[in-house]
Amino acid sequence: MKRVIYLILFALVVISFNSCTTDETTADTSLLIGKWVSGTEHYKYISGGTGYTWDTADDVKEEEAQKFTWSLEGMELTLIHEQEMQKVKTTRAIPKVYTIITLTAEKLEYKDDFGKKFSFTKE
Repeated sequence: MKRVIYLILFALVVISFNSCTTDETTADTSLLIGKWVSGTEHYKYISGGTGYTWDTADDVKEEEAQKFTWSLEGMELTLIHEQEMQKVKTTRAIPKVYTIITLTAEKLEYKDDFGKKFSFTKE
């Protein structure tokens, strides 16, 4: 009978310690600010949650870049691209959500919901 009681107490202790741990980490927003490059793709994050993106392969320069807004909560990076609709003369918002894998002063890596990874270096 004592063994059963000790076994139950041990199980409760193990369960209680396990439930107290947290794996939640938060990316440092200040590290995101600046220009990031991956091949011909460029992203410029500005403090306050705005930014620009352009692709030199499409012969687009920074002055002609597409505007986006961004937010960072925990390790979740949300970009909302503003796409202009020429025929209707309106703008539509296109949200994209990524999970940050690595964010340092020189390296940014994230993945989308499909597991596709993106890697950038700071310019």
